[in-house]
Amino acid sequence: MQTISVEKTHGGIQGVYSHRSDACDCEMSFAVFVPPQATERQCPLVWYLSGLTCTHANVMEKGEYRRLASQLGLIVICPDTSPRGDGVPDESGNWQFGLGAGFYLDATQEPFSDNYRMYSYIVEELPRLVQTSFRVDMARQGIFGHSMGGHGALTIALKNPDRFRSCSAFAPISHPIASGWSRPAFEKYLGTDAEAWRRYDSCALIEDATVSRSFWWIKVLRTLSWRTGCVRASSKAPARLPAFRSRSECRKGTGTRTSSSRLSCTTICGGMRTG
Repeated sequence: MQTISVEKTHGGIQGVYSHRSDACDCEMSFAVFVPPQATERQCPLVWYLSGLTCTHANVMEKGEYRRLASQLGLIVICPDTSPRGDGVPDESGNWQFGLGAGFYLDATQEPFSDNYRMYSYIVEELPRLVQTSFRVDMARQGIFGHSMGGHGALTIALKNPDRFRSCSAFAPISHPIASGWSRPAFEKYLGTDAEAWRRYDSCALIEDATVSRSFWWIKVLRTLSWRTGCVRASSKAPARLPAFRSRSECRKGTGTRTSSSRLSCTTICGGMRTG
């Protein structure tokens, strides 16, 4: 791991680092804020996943999370949104696909399958590097994100419930297989079999009962309409959580709680994207 930059802020350290990724077969960069408490003990960590066109720098430069993270003693990790480099395939001019649009999945289609393995990178490779490089308490992790990053946070947390204590998503693409502008990306990354797409769609994961639902507490704070023709009508959004109906009440604007809320999930401004 190489250090790109290190700055002191709010009593802690904001660093940017790079390393050679085996998962993505290229050089990857990420940002880490380490609070002052880490000089004395291991600290819990939260992963922030950015949206389309962003890099690790987006939230680092535009979202001032460091003051509160310093107060709470949280390590904040901000990965990149896709593989990068001269040898990484891209679709020039298409901001919804390729560089900056990795969709936090593992591509299976050539020529993208060699590099676009962001799911494995976020879930497996980067945590190993972080654990050996920083004083993190891996037993206390949370994950959150915005837009495409919200999609990544939701699907990753759903498929790894024992790892994360919390999951939050702001304006997430939580039903990408129903969206007219994310479906083309899924087809290029994963092929024409739409069933294969469901592994990276949070609503589909819940519908297919491929994730445990005995410890979820889901709260949709607000539902907004989105662009016409983008995905299904927002009036259908409550129907996307049928798997929870047997255990708890599911109402727009209120919490959906089960008997054991080991992991909490909040979707903020899900809008028509929640499908």
